[in-house]
Amino acid sequence: MSTTHSARLMDGTALARRITERTTARAAAVTRRRGAAPCLATVLVGDDPASVTYVRMKRARCESVGITSRHVPLPAATTTAELVATITALSEDPGVDGILLQHPAGPHIDERAAFEAIDPAKDVDGVTMRSFAAMSFGLPGFVSCTPGGIMRLLEEYEVDLAGRHAVVVGRSAILGRPAGMLLLGRDATVTYCHSRTADVGTLVREADVVVAAVGRPRFVRGEDVKPGAVVIDAGYNAGNVGDVDFETARTRASLITPVPGGVGPMTIAVLLEQTVEAAERSLPA
Repeated sequence: MSTTHSARLMDGTALARRITERTTARAAAVTRRRGAAPCLATVLVGDDPASVTYVRMKRARCESVGITSRHVPLPAATTTAELVATITALSEDPGVDGILLQHPAGPHIDERAAFEAIDPAKDVDGVTMRSFAAMSFGLPGFVSCTPGGIMRLLEEYEVDLAGRHAVVVGRSAILGRPAGMLLLGRDATVTYCHSRTADVGTLVREADVVVAAVGRPRFVRGEDVKPGAVVIDAGYNAGNVGDVDFETARTRASLITPVPGGVGPMTIAVLLEQTVEAAERSLPA
């Protein structure tokens, strides 16, 4: 009698909770030592409903772990120069430990210029070129939060990446590209797929580890998942649907992240952890 295989779920919610508990204790220690809590400044341009919700959620999580949240709302008509000036002021403010610019900032904004105005010592979201370079070379710095959360999940579930073929579907500056560099840093052989890649399914079928970060619902077909592969779904689309056809993929994968409850909670956990780490670095020796 045959039984239907079902992959083991990678529980990002539980791991994020443990990381956040440690972060809460570290934040309290910072507050005791310097008399002020760690502070994360969130910058939001305009009033896009999804962005407003994300920022509200992040601020609430900050407060729950003992991090002060300073919110800087800017009108939708804000120019790149005005946004850069706002971020530069926050970078120079000794009362701010970390800076988060909510993405996207708007089609009229040069986001790269805005990101580069963030002091790398306060780049707790890991979005500057300097952070990307440090990440790529394995040097001290802050990682992009979602890729960093993915790596923590892989470590938690003891996925040995050395010599494994990892296929990253997506090449965004704050998700796909840094995820690939972090995987490379763990000795995986990395292939990037993107909008110009011919026959993505063929490459996915060769992957020991799949990271789906393309922003298209069920883009990675379950039947293309190699039996026993590890599947990380970093997508989130309307209706709680990821970038992977979950129901089919779970019958073939060995490990898979659910949506929601997989990568998402890890992203915020890493953001909070890195904010406290930035505050710790500011403490006197």
